[in-house]
Amino acid sequence: MKIYQDTIAVQSVGGRPSYHNVTDQVRKIVEQSGIQNGMCVVQSPHTTCSVIFEEFVHDRDFNGDEYLRVDLNRILDRIIPRETTDGMDYRYPGPKHLDFLMGLDDPQFPCDPGTILNADAHIRGSLFGASETFILRSGSLLTGSVGYIYFIDWDRNRVRNRKCHVLVMGE
Repeated sequence: MKIYQDTIAVQSVGGRPSYHNVTDQVRKIVEQSGIQNGMCVVQSPHTTCSVIFEEFVHDRDFNGDEYLRVDLNRILDRIIPRETTDGMDYRYPGPKHLDFLMGLDDPQFPCDPGTILNADAHIRGSLFGASETFILRSGSLLTGSVGYIYFIDWDRNRVRNRKCHVLVMGE
């Protein structure tokens, strides 16, 4: 059994959920691994991000977003509204967690309470999950003709550098 790991770097757009089609990068990592048969796990280490498997859609809106993304965002905005101010329907982040986050010495967490009003992003990340697993046969991902892999950053509060981990395992 052989294990191969790599990381894909993406940058969120801020202001709206960021969808990144990482299919080609994942396929390249699978090819570089030399593994022919096994599995490939694509995983986000971020609590406000998800990895999903979905159909690629050729039609786009004026922002360049695929129609399926636009539809998904519209539905999610109805059931999980964006947290724009303290005192909405969300209890997150709470005073103790806010104190913890404001005390971090980490450039990914600036000392700006407004950047952590993102309960909606955490809920979306939890619902969609942080990873997808794919079967690998004869050196190819079994994703079908229209299946693509997307890394999504649900947090709209600021532009961020994000990571997507890929693990290929097999023989």
